[in-house]
Amino acid sequence: MNVIYYLIPVAILFVIVGVIAFFWATKTEQFDDLEKHGLSILMDDDELPAKQETKQDNS
Repeated sequence: MNVIYYLIPVAILFVIVGVIAFFWATKTEQFDDLEKHGLSILMDDDELPAKQETKQDNS
């Protein structure tokens, strides 16, 4: 039963750290664009710009 005297302050400390982390994340605008990173995997990065394609074709 004495372990409860250690667990309650540890749980309160975890809550305080979590709240501080949440407010830090909102302050530094971590939640502004949630869809950009999720959709970035769908974008095709393999295509070369037109100027680079013509330079490689002429070589």
